[in-house]
Amino acid sequence: MADFDLGDGVRKVLLAGIGALATGYEKGSAIVDDLVKKGELTVEQGKSLNTELKRKVGEALVNDANKDAAKADAAPAEEPAADAADDSNKD
Repeated sequence: MADFDLGDGVRKVLLAGIGALATGYEKGSAIVDDLVKKGELTVEQGKSLNTELKRKVGEALVNDANKDAAKADAAPAEEPAADAADDSNKD
């Protein structure tokens, strides 16, 4: 045990801890940067999806309004007054 230097061992443990912290910081920083990039992409995708959905809903509303207008134009107009007049002439 006379060959074992306690100061050298503590120094190595301290330097290993500092190295582990530096490595952890670098890896953590890279992970955070990656997550930020993915988050930004997700936000951009969400915005484009929202815009696309608004456009599709607008088109669907216009198409429904056009169909309703076409049905109203194609339906025969009823004349209730003419029907009442026909019933009174039958007597």
